[in-house]
Amino acid sequence: MRYTLLPFIAIVLFTTSCNTAPDPFFISKSSVGQLSDTTKVRDLEQVFKSDSLSQFIGGDEFTGQINIIKVFEKETQKLLLELTPNEALDSLATIQTIRIMDERFETNLGLNKNSTFESISSQYKISSIQNTLRSLIVSVDEINAYFTIDKSELPEELRYDTTKKIEAISIPTTAKIKDFFIQWY
Repeated sequence: MRYTLLPFIAIVLFTTSCNTAPDPFFISKSSVGQLSDTTKVRDLEQVFKSDSLSQFIGGDEFTGQINIIKVFEKETQKLLLELTPNEALDSLATIQTIRIMDERFETNLGLNKNSTFESISSQYKISSIQNTLRSLIVSVDEINAYFTIDKSELPEELRYDTTKKIEAISIPTTAKIKDFFIQWY
């Protein structure tokens, strides 16, 4: 009796595990929804077949501009993602940078574009903080992500000096994420 149930259980487990579709809003180190770090530009229409794509083309491969591909949800026309290929005007190029525009995209720890600095610093190891003219760029190599935080979220004495090294402890935990990017190399 015990041995006759074993093949039946194995078949049930196999068929149920094959039917699980990937979460269309899950962010990992090598994927954003159904998009992976090996997806080519020519495959985007298949990957986002239930969504709409719009593409800005710089007009000339000699301009040095990279084309931005926007992904919209078909029903609501809500902007989901902005994709930047690693090569302009090349259908064989892969996606290099993804700007997360919709709050439904999140990591396994619940980090999304509406999170605060506390969500980043309490759940991930911060790799670096860059001080620019108007914002901070907070990098998290663990998930190939970087975030911008507007300098207006910082204390007054840290807002205007771009040469000052800013540590994580100096950033208020309530500072909101301005932009959320995934970058694949």
